[in-house]
Amino acid sequence: MDTGALDSRQLTKQFLQRIQQIDRSGPALRAVLETNPDALLLAGKLDDARKNSKARSPLYGIPVLLKDNIDTGDRMLTTAGSLALVDAPAPHDAGLVERLRKAGALILGKTNLSEWANIRSNHASSGWSGRGGQTRNPYALDRNPCGSSAGSAAAVAAGLVTVAIGSETDGSIICPASMNGIVGIKPTLGLVSRSGIVPISHSQDTAGPMARSVADAAALLTVIAGSDPRDPATADADHHATDYSRFLDPNGMKGKRIGVVRQLAGAEPNADRVLEQSIALMKAQGAVIVDPVSLPHLTELGDPELTVMLYDFKHDIDTYLATRTGLKVKTLADLIAFNQAHAAEEMPWFGQELFEQAQKKGALSDKVYTNALAKAKLLSGPQGIDAALKAQHLDALLAPSWGPAFMTDPVLGDHVVSGDPTVGGASQPAAVAGYPSITVPAGFAHGLPVGIVLFGAKWSEPTLISIAYGFEQHAMAWQPPLFLDTVNGPPVTAAR
Repeated sequence: MDTGALDSRQLTKQFLQRIQQIDRSGPALRAVLETNPDALLLAGKLDDARKNSKARSPLYGIPVLLKDNIDTGDRMLTTAGSLALVDAPAPHDAGLVERLRKAGALILGKTNLSEWANIRSNHASSGWSGRGGQTRNPYALDRNPCGSSAGSAAAVAAGLVTVAIGSETDGSIICPASMNGIVGIKPTLGLVSRSGIVPISHSQDTAGPMARSVADAAALLTVIAGSDPRDPATADADHHATDYSRFLDPNGMKGKRIGVVRQLAGAEPNADRVLEQSIALMKAQGAVIVDPVSLPHLTELGDPELTVMLYDFKHDIDTYLATRTGLKVKTLADLIAFNQAHAAEEMPWFGQELFEQAQKKGALSDKVYTNALAKAKLLSGPQGIDAALKAQHLDALLAPSWGPAFMTDPVLGDHVVSGDPTVGGASQPAAVAGYPSITVPAGFAHGLPVGIVLFGAKWSEPTLISIAYGFEQHAMAWQPPLFLDTVNGPPVTAAR
């Protein structure tokens, strides 16, 4: 673009054509719910402005896809995958969208997701929504992309876009990034604004970058990080937000003390094999590996976390719906009634028991809630991650992100829960604490990607990015998807 060999309009057109060829037809990934009807017009305006602008963001003119729980004040819808929210678009841009537009990024479209970001039912199929159907994993189409940021991850992996935004409450960036063979960053709670994002839990929610490289993810995080008066949790963000590209050090592992959390391994042999290879590489590049490291209270997080999420969701979704004009639904009770009235479209495979459990919860002043929240934060943060880091003077903690992608199963639902004995999952401690984590491609099993996750103290994004970049540059683990029908099967025609 700087040399004039490519402009934003040409790039946008190429991505729109690729979405048509791969997402709408061919492998039919169903990763993208809708594209921006004004994309080419906006791209042209950016190209015109480029001629008169010298200081530009690295994202200037770059198309970005957004998970469909992120508000855009344009002609596109924001639905969290639900047909209940299709009546009218959001009135304003989300805080992070304002930052993207200010940096000159082009909002290309909205990606499919696990409906309501996977808070509706324990038996859901990740990547399925009433609005968009089932997202497919581009490495093997009968495999699941994981969720809830399924479409964002699959779209980046398939080359439908360079970078995308996902969101996470627990695992919704880390798992899909890992199972689609890309980089995902779950930032510290409060580094990136949540204003204008369909919520689950203000105690854990955050948006974050998804990309094929650590460098691209760092560039995206640089743009979206910062304080927003609409999100009080970001009050200190400007003191910590920085140009994360400064930490892209090929020798970023050298001298770093990294602790291996064996409690988060041992669930899946392919993930364990990739972990051992990764540890060997880190040692060879000068990292000091402390193995094992005990993460206290790990088994005590599940119950208080669920209690907090259910209370938060009842409160937070009603607050969010009050910001939306032109919708028939105003409360969680309205959403439950809508799903019951449209069960054929919204509940063909699984129900809404989590919605119903949340609806029964009381106010955020309830002792049950305040005790659960205090317990979850204390055990995951100060007495969990912080204690483990301090005990061994560590820079970061290491575990397998998840096992390889499981089969999509609309009848029985996902086979992926944090701590599931068949596939693992290491997102919970950092998610509950509100601390940062990053997953990086580390290897393959039967043609399916396997990642490792690094997590650490609050605001430790620079350290994690430095380690992750150093690992990536030496592991060189990323491979493009082949759009196979099934593992070891034939590729779908017209997919490459």
